[in-house]
Amino acid sequence: MSFTNGIYWVRQDLRLADNPALVAALEESQNVYIIYVLEQDKEIRERGAASKWWLYHSLKSLSEDIALRGGTLTIRQGIAKNVIPAFLDEVKGEAIFWNRCYEPEMIDRDKHLKTTLQNNKITVKTFNSALLSEPWEIKTYSVFTPYWKKLQEQPIPRPLDAPTFLQKTQNFIFSEKLEDLGLLPVSPDWAGGLRDTFVASEAAAIKRLETFLEENVDLYKEERDRPDKFSTSKLSPFLALGLISPRYIWHKSQQEIALNPNKKAAVDKFLSEVGWREFSYHLLFHFPTLPDKNLRKNFDKFPWQPDPIALKAWQQGKTGYPIIDAGMRELWHTGWMHNRVRMLVASFLIKDLLIPWQQGEAWFWDTLVDADLASNSASWQWVAGCGADAAPYFRIFNPTTQAQKFDPEGLYVKKWVPELRKLPAPQIHEPWNCSISVLKEAGVLLGKDYPLPLIDHKTARDRALAAFERIKIAQAGA
Repeated sequence: MSFTNGIYWVRQDLRLADNPALVAALEESQNVYIIYVLEQDKEIRERGAASKWWLYHSLKSLSEDIALRGGTLTIRQGIAKNVIPAFLDEVKGEAIFWNRCYEPEMIDRDKHLKTTLQNNKITVKTFNSALLSEPWEIKTYSVFTPYWKKLQEQPIPRPLDAPTFLQKTQNFIFSEKLEDLGLLPVSPDWAGGLRDTFVASEAAAIKRLETFLEENVDLYKEERDRPDKFSTSKLSPFLALGLISPRYIWHKSQQEIALNPNKKAAVDKFLSEVGWREFSYHLLFHFPTLPDKNLRKNFDKFPWQPDPIALKAWQQGKTGYPIIDAGMRELWHTGWMHNRVRMLVASFLIKDLLIPWQQGEAWFWDTLVDADLASNSASWQWVAGCGADAAPYFRIFNPTTQAQKFDPEGLYVKKWVPELRKLPAPQIHEPWNCSISVLKEAGVLLGKDYPLPLIDHKTARDRALAAFERIKIAQAGA
């Protein structure tokens, strides 16, 4: 062993399996101190409320897993670039090991910290645990298909086993109590739906993946766009905080193909969605303003029409479009939303209401348990048409026809918009077109029991297309 005292710094890798920084720390250090720092640097975007809830339970589970192996998780809060050097001094640490983060502010923080530590004769070793491929390894691609093809040509390292033993350090080390970090909602506790939907643990992540591959992946390619069915993995929250690694997902998926070759097409489609996460980090690394600014600069002149009242109706699931409202209510209740519906609600906010995509991204950041800076930013820019490999500007989702196609029996809408549950399909997706007798029989009075549409979709579509034409003309005249 090279070091007497080493530190493993937990960041967005709240797991023991496939954790290269932890493995290296254990291999190279006689004593390993494990620390998590709740970052309070104002230069780094603060987690949203749902993500904080998820972090609390993920940390609790990780702490228990570490304790079962004889170790201890130390928790501190503050500005990490100050806390980490102080902790190294406190435990007489000679080396620190961490897995890399790729958000722009975190890259800057880590570079500064690494230089400071090395100048003080501390060995710093960093690793990739969050991605299949480092974002700088594939160059110049801003379109997903060639990027994904290139990535699949690269060897994907096999995941590392979880350590079976973590030695308990002899010295008493002060640790903050999880309950004192202010991560859980109080007065009111709005997290009941989140608790009913997710269990935050590494074991739960592995079980979810195994169940999905064994029981659900067969129909993934055909049914992944159906919010009324259990057809997706719901692994995104676990990936967001690193309770499972993409390498683990990749190799488990390849094992499933080897056992059941007939699943290959479905598994490949599933892995391509993991690929979109990789692509988002690739974009964020090469375009660090992705979370805030349009990648396509002509969109800087887009004639947005910010509307606080319409924004609030969208946030609360009261737009008068059942599929949109169902998605926004699912998000508020569970901290998660089906991917097809995410596209629909984003398109509605941006293209029907002409509200800036950044306001939608901010709401998702606060309410998603899987809030992820790269995926969130890239996806909103994709829908808006201002990002890399973006949807064409004239692709404006019709919420009614989309709902009739992907929720044909109205089961998703009935679950999340129960005031419409007695309306028959497909009319449930356009209650404003139902006859008075049908509405009366269903006990629905529009404008009282359920809102009238915020805007007529055809009118909104024409308005959006005219707005897109204006920025094209402005660009041509520039």
